Amino acid sequence: ELVTGFGKKPLGNADTEHQIRAPDAIANLVGLGTKKCVPCDASTPILSEKDVERLRNQVPGWRLGKSSEGKLSLFQDWKMKDFSSALTCFQRIGEVADSEGHHPDLHLTDYNQVRVELYTHAAGGLTENDFILAFKLNELDFSDLVPKRKMRLWA
Repeated sequence: ELVTGFGKKPLGNADTEHQIRAPDAIANLVGLGTKKCVPCDASTPILSEKDVERLRNQVPGWRLGKSSEGKLSLFQDWKMKDFSSALTCFQRIGEVADSEGHHPDLHLTDYNQVRVELYTHAAGGLTENDFILAFKLNELDFSDLVPKRKMRLWA
């Protein structure tokens, strides 16, 4: 572990879907999970590249991309079992977004492909609010909504 630096990124790697979750006692004391989204306007500063990279390590599975307006955004895709599961996913995301007062762009394509896109429209880019919401969305359990994985057996 010392050679690989495993302990240096205890909350996950930004470029993977795999997550290492901190114990609740620690997660409730540090990181984005302790924060709440704050109201933003056009004077809210967007994050620097350095801050974006630092915060990405706390939201594994979320990728950087460009919004339909050409702004830097965070996004994540999920494949749901069916159309009804995709709508249930939107409902769960909506409940968290409403409680935070920060609302993502939600996209549904091919009846079961869900994409969530985050960036602060009022500020014109990524703010800490986007990462706070991404962190809280990562805490949602979608296991009942996604297709069951087929077991692979090796001889």
